[in-house]
Amino acid sequence: MPTVVTKFLHTRMRVNDLDRTVDFYTKVFGLEVSRRHESPRGSKLVFLSVPNSEEEIEITYFPGSGNVEVQEDLMHLAFEVNSMDEFAEHLDLVGYSFSDGPTKSSSGSVFAFVDAPEGYEVEVIEKP
Repeated sequence: MPTVVTKFLHTRMRVNDLDRTVDFYTKVFGLEVSRRHESPRGSKLVFLSVPNSEEEIEITYFPGSGNVEVQEDLMHLAFEVNSMDEFAEHLDLVGYSFSDGPTKSSSGSVFAFVDAPEGYEVEVIEKP
């Protein structure tokens, strides 16, 4: 079978409050805004670059689609951290807290979750 897809580019999440969500990802995870624009249909888009990765996260605000209500355990993003303890200190400094964990897995990894403004879960993982 020939290669149909050549690269993973981005994940899109629609939100109710674009600025609050962008602030969350930049403050909590150190992501950087790579570009902003408005689509032809009026969606406001912000692309966030992820350290050490070519993939981006696209945050979209489009009120014409209605209110965003994220159901529990729908999906999550996951980021690796060097130290869960250091990340927990940083999280506290920027005014957030874990929604679950930290928990040590049988493989020796430590993982925890932080809830983004609309309720999307973000997992952080410290590998052994």
